[in-house]
Amino acid sequence: MSQYNMRAAVASYPREPLQIKILPSPTPKAGQVLVKVCAASVNPLDTKISLGQGLHARQPLPAVLGIDLAGIIEAVGEDVVAWKVGDEVFGMAGGIGGQQGTLAEYIAVDADLLARKPHSWSMRKAAALPLVFITAWEGLVDRANVQRGQKVLIQGGAGGVGHMAIQIAKARGAEVFATGSAAHSEVIESFGATAIDYLTQATPTDYLDRYTNGEGFDIVFDTVGGAVLDASFEVAKVYTGHVVSCFGWGEHKLAPLSFRGATYSGVFTLLPLLTGKGRKHHGDILAEATLMAETGKLRILLDDRRFTLENVNEAFSIVTAGKAKGKVIIEM
Repeated sequence: MSQYNMRAAVASYPREPLQIKILPSPTPKAGQVLVKVCAASVNPLDTKISLGQGLHARQPLPAVLGIDLAGIIEAVGEDVVAWKVGDEVFGMAGGIGGQQGTLAEYIAVDADLLARKPHSWSMRKAAALPLVFITAWEGLVDRANVQRGQKVLIQGGAGGVGHMAIQIAKARGAEVFATGSAAHSEVIESFGATAIDYLTQATPTDYLDRYTNGEGFDIVFDTVGGAVLDASFEVAKVYTGHVVSCFGWGEHKLAPLSFRGATYSGVFTLLPLLTGKGRKHHGDILAEATLMAETGKLRILLDDRRFTLENVNEAFSIVTAGKAKGKVIIEM
């Protein structure tokens, strides 16, 4: 029997407000820890699931939503040796594949998914990191193996994944460029990238010629999809260019990429949670995030507005409408 009761934000039916319900807290199984959630972020995928969309996440309703968390380990299941009660952790921990989400006071989490929270960071900041940092790392490091001296283009540099990607590429010695609107140029440049206004330099040829002398970028990381991914194929470096996308779900013509002799990789960050495979790698990636944060090489954009479970629906509305100014965080 569970030791606790807990409050949780439950999506019962598509397009209906989340309900705060009292549920029994889970008991950690072998290989799991029970985390007392201190903060959880609201990702666009969370809002899509609540609307009955985001079917790739395989999260049938009713469900407790939420993917990211930061919190404190409350109990440790059998076979867990890396963590102890009282450890402060963060991770991309649930909310898809039929698993309980993080918008609850407690959650049982596969211990491999977690990393130690950056000591100098608040729970609020740490909760914003997991999904966006893991996605950026998988694209730039795991797939493209970004190296010192390379020219990297981030499509959508002011977004959640985009501003993580800029910082990862910079930390590994790359020269970074990032597309965005004129309103986003200051944010992009604050992270050390050259901002490219996609409205005034609207064709790939414009920034291909200006920033690479027509040769192309070593790595292009698309965080937008659709026509932006198509444009990315046209600006990859001949022979050695590598295009990576975390939104390559549509139908695309590969001819522009093939004619450049370049390569493509897709990123699907949800796989470890959906399949159970590769979960330790997610924890290892977040350990890299902790190292970057504690050495001053990582910042996170947070929306200044404060939310709790009581006004979680307001937070979801802001993210759904695209009006968030950084990651939106729910504090327990």
